[in-house]
Amino acid sequence: MTDPTRYREFKMPDVGEGLTEAEILSWHVKPGDTVTDGQTVCEVETAKAAVELPIPYDGVVHELRFAEGTTVDVGQVIITVDVAPGTAEEQPQTAQPAAAEPSAPVEEEAAPKGRQPVLVGYGVAESSTRRRPRKAPAGSAAGSGGGSPAAAAVQRELNGHGGAVAAPAPATAAPAPAIGSRPLAKPPVRKLAKDLGIDLATVVPTGPDGIVTREDVHAAAAPTAAPEPVAVPSAVPAPVSAPTPVAAPVAAGARETRVPIKGVRKATAAAMVGSAFTAPHVTEFVTVDVTRTMRLVEELKGDKAMAGLRVNPLLLIAKALLVAIRRNPEVNASWDEAAQEIVVKHYVNLGIAAATPRGLIVPNIKDAHAQTLPELAGSLAELVATAREGKTTPAAMQGGTVTITNVGVFGVDTGTPILNPGESAILAVGAIKLQPWVHKGKVKPRQVTTLALSFDHRLVDGELGSKVLADTAAVLEQPKRLFTWS
Repeated sequence: MTDPTRYREFKMPDVGEGLTEAEILSWHVKPGDTVTDGQTVCEVETAKAAVELPIPYDGVVHELRFAEGTTVDVGQVIITVDVAPGTAEEQPQTAQPAAAEPSAPVEEEAAPKGRQPVLVGYGVAESSTRRRPRKAPAGSAAGSGGGSPAAAAVQRELNGHGGAVAAPAPATAAPAPAIGSRPLAKPPVRKLAKDLGIDLATVVPTGPDGIVTREDVHAAAAPTAAPEPVAVPSAVPAPVSAPTPVAAPVAAGARETRVPIKGVRKATAAAMVGSAFTAPHVTEFVTVDVTRTMRLVEELKGDKAMAGLRVNPLLLIAKALLVAIRRNPEVNASWDEAAQEIVVKHYVNLGIAAATPRGLIVPNIKDAHAQTLPELAGSLAELVATAREGKTTPAAMQGGTVTITNVGVFGVDTGTPILNPGESAILAVGAIKLQPWVHKGKVKPRQVTTLALSFDHRLVDGELGSKVLADTAAVLEQPKRLFTWS
């Protein structure tokens, strides 16, 4: 019988505001591995997103209770840690995964090949999965991390802070992490550093409050290797070649394949059904000449104010929608059934729908209405990069007010999108194509696209919806209205 004072149990935490279960995607440790407070031990997928779970103890992994691919209820013990290794009682046990086939042992490789995508199906760069152990803050002792609540540890990791906070640097020097502390960096930056083989502890941060930025990581990698480019698609990222971890191997001659409905796909299906049969949808369409907007995109790419930023049509489409919302603020609202009230929002959290092999996710840019064009470009790039790296957090997908879905990246002309639950409107952007168009009395080839705006008819009547769509199209047809209407 194990000693409860020596073997600490880490339970599946509620990482997404009331969720009841999560699927273990992958383990990063095995029995016998040394772990430290704040070190990521596994990745799990909830109904909202995939997140990394940090262990709140120092010690040696004693047992893994569940195998990869197992769905575990919140509150169940998933791993035990020996916080007093070296004492004579019993040796660390080989993991016996619960609710799994006897022939499916936990991976013993330190760097498993072909690991499944952690969130949105964009794949994981082939590199070592062993993570640099987090250094304990000065003055802490091994095993002292047992008092940290698991939920607090998860929240620290989601916030990108881990545990220790970097000490401020002198005013005359660039900020740098304090010796013995974990460098501050957002999850996408940590992933980039890992792929480039850069130890964040050696990187000089230039971000606010000593945060390491992407540029800092690239600068650190420059002397030895060319920076790995981070491709940001022109709009919502389309799925790339990556294994889809949903279907079982298909037997020769099989006529059907059954795929379990769980995780993001299950939550999305329930949300879309609820939205479709709760909010009365109305969709309106407009076809617009966006030739001038496409020219402006090319001009902005050479503008010094946009240096280092990704400029694409989605950026100006997002800005056009934000201008239309400012001119018609009543569209930015939600329906409160319990209070029988319409809640008009004085902020815009702009969602960007991303269709992926793991399902639809809609992260949003907080307070997008208050951002300048360069700031909006940076936010879009960060949103896309985070989704591609599988690090979108549940918080990033909550609180949206309106959404853009770009079906044009798939070559589709337009569609009738379903509202994201709790939002008032969603704008579908079709493919931008060269088409014959009457311009100044003559038929000429012009860049043309079709916009479709779906809205909740309880909140938005036909006149208001038409104004929002027409204003968005007007800005894209004459982008100088970005200035005259602002």
